[in-house]
Parts: sequence; C-alpha cells; structure tokens
Amino acid sequence: MSQPVITPEPPYYAVIFTSIRTSDDNGYSKMADRMLQLASQQDGFLGVESAREEVGITVSYWRDLEAIRAWKQNAEHLQAQQLGRDQWYSTFTTRIARVEREYSL
Repeated sequence: MSQPVITPEPPYYAVIFTSIRTSDDNGYSKMADRMLQLASQQDGFLGVESAREEVGITVSYWRDLEAIRAWKQNAEHLQAQQLGRDQWYSTFTTRIARVEREYSL
C-alpha cells in the first residue's frame, strides 16, 4: 500500500485531474510513467497521489502557481496532453486549488 505524499506546511497548490479513459491503451502506461518521472524533476513539484477505477483521480502537489504553469507548458507534457485529448480520455477535468490547511492521522 502506498503512503500519502508528505507535503510542506500550507499554503501550496493541488492540481486535481479527474478522467475517464477510453479503451485505447496505445502507449498510455508508458507515457504516464514518463510524465511522473518528468514532473518529479520540475522545480516546485511536491508529489503525486493517484487512484483509478471507473474514474481516475490524480492529485499533484506544487509549491506555487508558477510551477504549475511551467509544468503545463513543458514540451513533453504538451505532447502527452494532446495524446490524452485525441486517444486516451473520453472526458477529463482539471482543477487547481490552493491548500490552506491539512491534517492527518
């Protein structure tokens, strides 16, 4: 069992990506692994949590909005975004939220 990401004291940001996949894998798993590897190298990246059943939810955590903007414009990430629209997702929603408070057990 994976552990939740350890994040710094708030505030920081969460990008919540909710999706429903198509049946076309055609390189999806390989690209998803590459995006995780690449995101983890980005300045301001704090971690990621993900789960998939019928609906997939991936939450990535970022230091600030500038780090999120830089990641969104990364060339490889732009290519993955386009492939997602064209092949891998029947629908998706991205939400960006500022984390003001957190608590855990």
